[in-house]
Amino acid sequence: MTELPLDQVRTLLAVVDEGTFDAAAAALHVTPSAVSQRVKALEQRTGRVLLVRTKPVRPTESGAVVVRFARQLARLERDARAELGMGATEEEPTRVSIAVNADSLATWFLDALTRVPKDPRLCFELRREDEAHTAALLREGLVMAAVTSASEPVAGCSVRPLGRMRYVPVAAPEFVGRHLDGRLRDALPDAPVVTFDRSDDLQDRFVRGLRGGSAGAGPLRHRIPTSEGFVAAIAAGLGWGVVPEVQAEPLLGAGRLVPLAPERPVDVPLYWQQWKLDSPALAAVAEAVAATAAQVLRA
Repeated sequence: MTELPLDQVRTLLAVVDEGTFDAAAAALHVTPSAVSQRVKALEQRTGRVLLVRTKPVRPTESGAVVVRFARQLARLERDARAELGMGATEEEPTRVSIAVNADSLATWFLDALTRVPKDPRLCFELRREDEAHTAALLREGLVMAAVTSASEPVAGCSVRPLGRMRYVPVAAPEFVGRHLDGRLRDALPDAPVVTFDRSDDLQDRFVRGLRGGSAGAGPLRHRIPTSEGFVAAIAAGLGWGVVPEVQAEPLLGAGRLVPLAPERPVDVPLYWQQWKLDSPALAAVAEAVAATAAQVLRA
């Protein structure tokens, strides 16, 4: 059985994290030649190209598997050192990297992090990504856990349902009077719409469900890539949009937004995926996230 030498695996991870062979050499306190030799030796051992030699370098699909293994190995090593009393110093908190979608981050996820026990000491590194794409960061080994809409577990990961995040189609009262005028089904596809970014298809999904067929929302699109800014843009009358229920409720109550189709909410199931590791830190975060989600999301 072919082994993966740990020095070579750690070197590959350093190259990916630092972006270049020279930077990895400086971080590892070795020469760039030694870094290059270790990576080449690992590629020869696995029989696969592991890095695309761009600036910054990026892992191939096979390289991502090794990078994920390297991060999991580092996580296990840190946990073992902490249990042995070798690494739990005031200067070395445990870092937990998580991918999370913007709407969860803006509404309930930070509350979940405040529920994580203070021992062991953790610091969180969050990466914001659309819920349909957070699993890709897990697959690439860039994070150890993710809030995702993917129910199929990434290789080497476990998955648990969190609940459904409900979205409601809304617009400012003045916008409705100007663009829709009681003709929602016919007028909505031509009305200005607010989307989060190019991957946001909730508005298109709503229009297809309302009208049938494959046509989505209209071509006049304002892209606002922050959750809070997205809601503010709709309240300001730039366009209509599909907003998380928890963000829409106070604005609906104040009359700043009106519902477009209360009987047609859009529900997005969310899941928690994480590495299959016996890690106390990761387990503590998972329990806090699941408990908070059970209170906020719909079953």
